[in-house]
This record gives sequence, C-alpha cells and structure tokens, in this order.
Amino acid sequence: MSAPFPCLLYMAWTRPAFDRPTYNKAGHAFLNAGLSENELDEALEIVNNWRSAHAYPLQCIKMTLVHRAQKLDSSAIIAQRLKRLASIQAKLSREPSMKLTQMQDIGGCRAIVSSIRKVDRLVKDYEEARVKNPRGRSEQTNMKDYISTPKSDGYRGIHLVYKYKSGSEKHSIYNEQKIEIQIRSRLQHAWATAVEIVDAFTGQALKSGLKLNLGDPAWRRFFVLMSSAIAAREKRPTVPDAPTNKADLKEELRKLNTKLQVKKILSGLKNGMNIGQELGKKYPDTTVYLLVLNLKENRVHVTAYSREELPFANEEYLKIEKENKGNLQILAVLVSVESMKNLRAAYPNYYLDSTEFIKALDKAIE
Repeated sequence: MSAPFPCLLYMAWTRPAFDRPTYNKAGHAFLNAGLSENELDEALEIVNNWRSAHAYPLQCIKMTLVHRAQKLDSSAIIAQRLKRLASIQAKLSREPSMKLTQMQDIGGCRAIVSSIRKVDRLVKDYEEARVKNPRGRSEQTNMKDYISTPKSDGYRGIHLVYKYKSGSEKHSIYNEQKIEIQIRSRLQHAWATAVEIVDAFTGQALKSGLKLNLGDPAWRRFFVLMSSAIAAREKRPTVPDAPTNKADLKEELRKLNTKLQVKKILSGLKNGMNIGQELGKKYPDTTVYLLVLNLKENRVHVTAYSREELPFANEEYLKIEKENKGNLQILAVLVSVESMKNLRAAYPNYYLDSTEFIKALDKAIE
C-alpha cells in the first residue's frame, strides 16, 4: 500500500481504547441475553470502540482501491462501511469459536466495476503489487475467489483481506487491524443487493439460510438459479446444483419467477419507497453518510457528516443501533462513497431498488 494520503492527516480518528482480551470479553458478553441494561451498554461501548477504530486503516486501504479501480474503470463505484452491530452479533453467534478481534470484515470496502473482465484485471493488479512489494504498507493475509468457486447459496465475488501495518509511531496503534476488500461486477452486485432487499423486507434470512436452514426454499432456489444465469452470462462457473443446461435453467427460473411474483414484489418495493432524504447541510468535503432504512414506513433517511464530525457520526450510529436493538424494521449503516451520486448505486438495498437485478432477470428468462 502507498503512503498516507493528505486527507488522512487531519481527520479525527477513533483510537483503540482497550486491550484485545477486553474486546473479546465484550464481544462474548454481547451475545448474552441475560445482561442488565448497564452491562449491555458497557459491552456495546467497548465493541463500538473496536469497530470505530477500524476507520483509519479502512480509509488508507480504500484510497489505494480507489486509485487502482478508477484507473482501470472510470465508472467504478467505490464504497466503504463499518459493519453493523447486528451483523457482528449474528456472525459471532453463528461461529461460537470466533473472537471479536479475529473478525476480518468489521471494516470493509468494495469496488463495483462494469464487467467481469475488469474484476479479473483489478484482482491481477493487486496480485502484481503484492508480488512486487511483499513488505508493503499492508499485508494481504487471505483471498477468497467466490467467482471461480461460487458459494452454494449463489454468492459470487472476490474477497481480499489485508492486515494494516505502519512504521510510524502515531499510527502503529492500528497495526494488525484487518480490512476486507470486495470486488464485484455490476451484475454480481445487483444479485447481492437483491438478496439483501428480499432478506430485509420479508425476513427470509437468505444470506445465512443455507447454513441455518432458514428462509423459504423457493426463494433460496430462485437466487441460486439467478446467480447461475448471471455466471453463464459472464462465462464463469455456475453454482453447484443448478442446471448446467441453459434451457433447463431458464425454464425452472421462469416457473419460480411466476410462483414467487419476483418482479411484482421487487418493483412494488421500489415504487413504494419514500426517498425523503433529509441531508441537512451538504458539505463539499462530506466524509460519511448515515443511512437509516425504516421498513415499516418504506422510508430512507440520509444524514451527511463532514470530516470533523466523524466522531459524532460514530456516536449517532451507535445510538440508533442501541435504540433499535432487535427491531428488524430499522436498518442503519455508516458508509462512505466518493460522491453523493454514487450513494444509491453503491447501496441500492437501502433504497429497496432492484432495477438492475430486474433487468438481469428479464434477460435470463426472455
């Protein structure tokens, strides 16, 4: 990774305030339903500090991603986010042996490029840089290729995990923080966000459904088939247990689309969405956006924060999550994109917008 960018020198970054055993103890306590309100608040504050302390290494690693992705594809969309507390809790619950400080995706950034060929090229750029400079600023510790080997639920994309390291005394406190990079084509991104929209609005739990036997099997099968149709279109391996014959795939997909009324449901969600954005003051140097989706009201609320307000943004993020703990009707996430214009493209699930996915579905069953 390259040297720090100028914008990193004057922003207010959260620093780790506890040792790793304390973080891991709080992560374990976080799962305990018998905690008192005070005990829960204390655990949440500690977990949130660990999450917020990923912001600096995440920004450093994202800036390299911006440079490489946009050099390759001027229309690339780059976004970053700190993992939702509900998602952290769900992951720790699914994997009891995992410690909070072992999680690789608390800080994550993503590049969405226009084609599968550009995904290949961007991944190759990272590999060439790693070989050329194996002792660079951050170290690649893991890679998952879910395109060559799709997940059984249909998920496809490339995941790179980096461990931050710095020689400067000021920033060495962030050493060993892990950041995940996701690289997707636009079609892969359309599929992934459609899954999240159905998950959020219907409570299907499709993202973990195959492992935990949750969600409607018909919806799970539909997304497996759609992932395979997109994979075939991109000339990549299809999902296990999906028909390899194009005609059989199309026929089964058509039947499920009719049975589930997929297009009607997804189009209705988007058309019923209240885009009552209340951005407040629009800053020329906006750093992050806090997105809050209210599924009961079909409304998305967006607040923009400047660089100097980053600590306040983290506080507001935690406040909303604490107030709505266990409320599946309210989803909040703190994100950063290169421009306001890219916010909806990077996070269409928060706008219940599956336009690109519906286009891909039409092409798959035409």
